[in-house]
Amino acid sequence: MEKALEGRIALVTGASRGIGRAVALALAGAGAHVIATARTQGGLEELDDAIAAAGGAASLVPMDLMTPDGIEKLADVVRERWGKLDILVANAGVLGDLTPVPHVSAKTWNAVFGVNVIAPARLIRAFEPLLRESNAGRAVFVTSGAARKPRAYWAPYASSKAALDALVSCWADEVAKTPIRVNLLNPGPMRTAMRAKAFPGEDPQTLPPPEALAPLVLELCSPGETRHGETIDFKP
Repeated sequence: MEKALEGRIALVTGASRGIGRAVALALAGAGAHVIATARTQGGLEELDDAIAAAGGAASLVPMDLMTPDGIEKLADVVRERWGKLDILVANAGVLGDLTPVPHVSAKTWNAVFGVNVIAPARLIRAFEPLLRESNAGRAVFVTSGAARKPRAYWAPYASSKAALDALVSCWADEVAKTPIRVNLLNPGPMRTAMRAKAFPGEDPQTLPPPEALAPLVLELCSPGETRHGETIDFKP
């Protein structure tokens, strides 16, 4: 039986755990060849084993998105090997320190904005030409409700996600007349390591697992998806 994403090439950042892992597994299960990136080699190898066990295929790219030219080199490899990119899921993100604004170090500001804003901007720059080579390029960027409802002590994360929203919305407007569809996805409270770090006293079993989000991501990545330039809130 033909799978919905058979023959499509998908790149997932932050794929070694949590939402990224669940999305990578779902994309591979739908027939896409998944290019999985993350800093954790062991987590990527476990993901690869799970994808292979389910009959899927993946290419592993252990990489820190903050390396000076790692994203650009990856785009060169994808261009040489496949000549296109059909799906981009920019999931990697960092929380930073939850602390009053005057206490946030320059190192934290640089790290949070680097991963949450600058890396996605570089992904857009490096991979837009390859998404244009697809007959139905799809890009999904994982945002947060914190971007729209900032709260005390969350300045680095909330402001970086607000910047991500603006970045992606600008790009979506630029490519509106192309076959590329671009959307932001807000997963809401979810059973992830980042959520546990932010809310250590919370019972994780009261939250939906990352796998619950995967069907919505598959919709947004499908060639038939028409939504564009939207912020889509996951509703379990």
